[in-house]
Amino acid sequence: MAKGMLIIGAGECGGRAALALRDLGYDGPVMLVGDEPHLPYERPPLSKDAMAGDAPVIKAIASDEILAERSIRHIHSVQAVAIDRAAHGVRLSDGSALLYDKLLLATGSLPRRLPMPGLGPRCVYLRTFNDALAIRAHLRAGNRIAIVGGGFIGLELAAAARGLGAVVTVIEAQPRILMRGVPAEIAKIIHDAHEAEGVKILCGDAIAAIADDGVEVRIALAGGQDIAADLAVIGIGAVPVTGLAAEAGLTIDNGIAVDAALRTRDPDIFAAGDCCSFPLAIYGGRRVRLEAWRNAQEQGALAASNMLGAGEAHSAVPWFWSDQYGLTLQISGLSDEGSKVVRRDLDDGAFILFHLAQDGRLVAASGIGPGNSVARDIRLAEMLIARRAKPAPEALGSQTIKLKSLLAA
Repeated sequence: MAKGMLIIGAGECGGRAALALRDLGYDGPVMLVGDEPHLPYERPPLSKDAMAGDAPVIKAIASDEILAERSIRHIHSVQAVAIDRAAHGVRLSDGSALLYDKLLLATGSLPRRLPMPGLGPRCVYLRTFNDALAIRAHLRAGNRIAIVGGGFIGLELAAAARGLGAVVTVIEAQPRILMRGVPAEIAKIIHDAHEAEGVKILCGDAIAAIADDGVEVRIALAGGQDIAADLAVIGIGAVPVTGLAAEAGLTIDNGIAVDAALRTRDPDIFAAGDCCSFPLAIYGGRRVRLEAWRNAQEQGALAASNMLGAGEAHSAVPWFWSDQYGLTLQISGLSDEGSKVVRRDLDDGAFILFHLAQDGRLVAASGIGPGNSVARDIRLAEMLIARRAKPAPEALGSQTIKLKSLLAA
């Protein structure tokens, strides 16, 4: 049996890696294994644009024709169940086996489950296109939608549901929405936008009980409120898919642990995307795991290059974004690395918060505004972060000093 490059996980990261292998000139076998019946597709639209029309539409990374033209073998609707590192082989759930020269694990993450009894068929999670289809069927005028979790996925779904006329309640156990990685000043803008659109947001209250009888969901909060819903969507975070790697004896540390080149402890096995944790050089080698669209793209391409022997280190600055009610939130870098915040006001009510470390280094920038109003400055901030720049705080806060001039300096 011929060996080659084997990729487990046919999502954004795995799909990009397969295409990158061909772009880089590799002409051996490329095998892409996924547990869904669909072509590799982008997941961000599932909680955004995919919900706006009559039915969600897949945004595929590549068509069947492109995969065939590039001789990428897409094996769908099966799971990898075991890795034999000594034999360089992977056993699949249909009983077949594949051999590899290099293996990439791009297994992604799964929604974190709500650990309590009472959940039934009307308590759902969003990860796959099929999940989106099931949720979209309930998003209609007058239907009551409860969203458990005030993170990006839950809030984007809330915005989509309101746009379709549903009655939406968001339940967040933390004191505010977007607690992880989003400054309170920006989170408040998002909170106010939701309330202005009629979304009810309940923060700082835990769920005491859930009862799903298949007709409606009743949620009892610890503070005494009761919420009735036709559908409850649970979005309380994600956990990396690491079982396959753990059983193969690879190191697990908040995901599959890899080095800066995305290599696991086995030199012939790489991991990339949501499933892996890796050291970020710009933050002193801090080990992080990123659940982000662009990270999946970048690491897919980097893994492909390193599977071919490039030995390149991951150097990209983390970047996140979300669209809600015409507002776009963008964050470059990790804001929790900063100890000082400088605000820059832009046109149309947009603004950017620059996060500085104690030594004056710019470590993150968080911006919000209508449309693409913050995109250019966030991109310039990203470049400053990558260069470990220490711009003067007064220059960052000044509307008259262009960020591009700070980059040139």
